[in-house]
Amino acid sequence: MGSFLTKEQLQELAHAEDLSESPIPTQMISNGEFSPVPQTQAQAQVEERLKSLADRWSRSQGLDRRKFLKTASGMAAAFIAMNQVYGSVFNVSVAEAQDADAALERAASLADQFIFDAQVHFIKDDSPEGSNPANMLGIRRFASGYLNSALKESPMVLEDLKFQNFVKEVFFDSDTDIAILSGAPSDKVENWFLTNDQMNEARRIVNEACGSKRLMSHAVFTPGQPGWLEEVDRVIEEVKPDSWKGYTTGDPNGPSDYRWRLDDEALVYPAYEKMVKSGIKNICIHKGLLPMGAEAQMPGVTEYAGVDDVGKAAKDWPELNFIIYHCAYNVLLPTDKHKEALEERGYVEWASDLAAIPEKFGVSNVYAEIGSSFGISAVMLPRFCAGMMGALIKGMGEDNVFWGTDAVWYGSPQWQIEALRRIEIPEDLQKKFGYAPLGAADGRVKNKILGLNLARHYGLDVAKAEAACAGDQLAAAKKEYMAAGADRSNLAYGFVNNKKI
Repeated sequence: MGSFLTKEQLQELAHAEDLSESPIPTQMISNGEFSPVPQTQAQAQVEERLKSLADRWSRSQGLDRRKFLKTASGMAAAFIAMNQVYGSVFNVSVAEAQDADAALERAASLADQFIFDAQVHFIKDDSPEGSNPANMLGIRRFASGYLNSALKESPMVLEDLKFQNFVKEVFFDSDTDIAILSGAPSDKVENWFLTNDQMNEARRIVNEACGSKRLMSHAVFTPGQPGWLEEVDRVIEEVKPDSWKGYTTGDPNGPSDYRWRLDDEALVYPAYEKMVKSGIKNICIHKGLLPMGAEAQMPGVTEYAGVDDVGKAAKDWPELNFIIYHCAYNVLLPTDKHKEALEERGYVEWASDLAAIPEKFGVSNVYAEIGSSFGISAVMLPRFCAGMMGALIKGMGEDNVFWGTDAVWYGSPQWQIEALRRIEIPEDLQKKFGYAPLGAADGRVKNKILGLNLARHYGLDVAKAEAACAGDQLAAAKKEYMAAGADRSNLAYGFVNNKKI
C-alpha cells in the first residue's frame, strides 16, 4: 500500500490487518496521511468487553466469536461495549445482539437509505506510489470477472492491487450507493497517489461495468507546481472530473515547495476563474489531520493546514463551493485541554473555526466533509465526536455537512455508517450549547448527512439515482453475494501504533 508516512514512522507501526476481529476498530487507524496514536486504556477496555460479550452471545446463536462479529448482531455488540466504556452515546439495544432476527430486521429496514460517500481510495500492494498502470489492471480484473465479461482485456501481467477487495468492502459489505474516488499529490509526480487520468479511467470502467453511475472522481490541482494551470485546462477539456481536490499543505509526504493558501489572489484565483467557467464548481480541500509533531517534521506546515484562508476565498468566489475535507479536524488524541474546551465552550480545534466561517464572513458556500474525522473521533472518544457534530451542524447548518469515510483504509465503511446512524449528542451538551438532536437513524438530519446533501451539490436526482443503483449489475451481483452468505472481513488496511497509552 502506498503511504505518506516516513520510513522512520513506519518502523514504529503495524498493519491494521493485524487488529482484533472487532467490526469497529478498537484503536486509531491511519490512512497514511498521519501517524496514529497508540491504543488508549478505554479502547483496550472496549476490546476486552466486546470479546466477553461476543463469547456469550455467539454461543446462543450457534456461532464462534469470529463469525458472530461479522454479523449484524456482532456490530450491535460492539456498540454496546462502547456504551459500557464511554457512556451511552450510541442508540443500540441488547435485543439486537442477542437475537439475530432482530438485528437483521433493523439492518434490512435501513438498507435502502441513500448513502453517498465523498471520499474513497484504492489499496495498493507492493507497487510504486501511483506511478504505474497496475491500478487499472486491478479494476479491469474486477469488472471482467464479476460484472461484465465484455470488459475482458489483455491477460493480467501485474499483481491485482486489491481493487476487487475495495469494491467488496465498499459496495458489497456496506450500504454505500455512490462514492467519489479521491487522490493526493506529491512534489514528485511519480509519487502521486493516483493521477488524474487514472481516477478518470477508474470512474469510466466501474460505471460501464455496473451500468450506472456508482463512482465519481476528483481531479487534483496543485498550485505552484510547474505547469499546474495548464493541467487544470487539460483536465477540464479531457478528464471532465466531477469535482476538484486540493492540498494546501502541498505534499502529504513531507516538506513541500508548493504550499499555498485558498485566498492567494495572484496564485490561485486564476484557477478559480477557470473552474467557474467550466461549471465544475465543487472544490474539495484537505485540511487538518496533521500528525502529532508535524512542525518538527514539516516546519511551517501548520500555517497552511488550518482554515484561516477559507473565509476570504469563499467570499470572493460565491460561485464556487468550498468543501473542507475532514472538517479540518486536528485532534488526533484529545487531551484534557481539548476535552475541557468541548465541555466548557463547545469548541473543537479547527472544526469549530470552520463552523464559524459562514456567520463570520457572511457566506453560504462553505461546507464540512467528515471523512476520517468522524471515524477517528467515534472510536477515540464518542462524546467528543458527538460534540463535534453538534458544533458543525449548529454553525454550518444541517444542509452543509457531508458524509465521507476515507474507505477503504478503515475497512468496510459499514461500521462508520452504523456509528452515524446510532450516535446521538448527549442531552447535557444539547442543552448547554443549543445543539439540536441528530435524531433517528433514517431521520431528516442523518439522511441529509449520509447522502442527500452531497447529491444536491453533485446535481443528482436521488430518486433516479436510487432506481439506477437498485437495477444495475452491481446490485444483482450483491444479491447473489448476500444469498450465498455474505462474509464481511472486519479488516482495516491502514497503520496502527502497537504501543499503549
